[in-house]
Amino acid sequence: MKKWLLRIVVSVLALLVIVVVGFIIYAQFDYGPSAVLTKNVDLTAIEKDEEGLFFQPGSPNGKGIILYQGAKVEKEAYAYLGQSLSEQGFAVSIPQLPLNFGILGAGTADDVIDEHAEVEEWFVGGHSLGGVAASFYAEDPSRKLKGLYFLGSYPTSDFSKSDLAMLSIYGELDGLSKVQDIEDSKQLFAKDRSFVEIEGGNHAQFGLYGEQKGDNSAEITPIEQQDQVVEAITTWINKN
Repeated sequence: MKKWLLRIVVSVLALLVIVVVGFIIYAQFDYGPSAVLTKNVDLTAIEKDEEGLFFQPGSPNGKGIILYQGAKVEKEAYAYLGQSLSEQGFAVSIPQLPLNFGILGAGTADDVIDEHAEVEEWFVGGHSLGGVAASFYAEDPSRKLKGLYFLGSYPTSDFSKSDLAMLSIYGELDGLSKVQDIEDSKQLFAKDRSFVEIEGGNHAQFGLYGEQKGDNSAEITPIEQQDQVVEAITTWINKN
């Protein structure tokens, strides 16, 4: 009997090891920055802090933005957004999350906020699974958090009674976070909420890492979609 029990325990442990190793290997096949990004951003000139990439504005407005990357997408793929938003006066952090999975590092925003104490108000969000991770953080956030935003994403918990300002930016042709998914999620948003649809936009162009399996083809260029994201976030934050 003891031999059978030992075999069962060993088999379960072996299975767990296989699952963990398999996940780690799977997570290494990431989406890196595309040629479009490297053409528009000098990655070697970007400042780095203890958490990841940091974009210091020339004329700070006292507000900061934290952007969690989509699953398996390298943080550098969002450098154009970071650079462009910093030009609007925002301090922008794109942290390195464990294995490039936001849900494994949802609390990273606290480290960013603590490191940059000079920033008075923060707005946290993310792309795809990164948006979900940001919503996890917003359930018990820093007192400096003023808003929560989503790029091709939506919360998985109920914020309908929250005082946070919330923003959803989604693509008309998104093949992963579809328009109907966004519509169905509206009941989870706070009363102070804004929804912005990018006509002709898709899922992958919320970052600059090329095409993504399961997505639809966009009808606008990646930079056009990125610029609309910057405009929407800037307008929303300045309103709040």
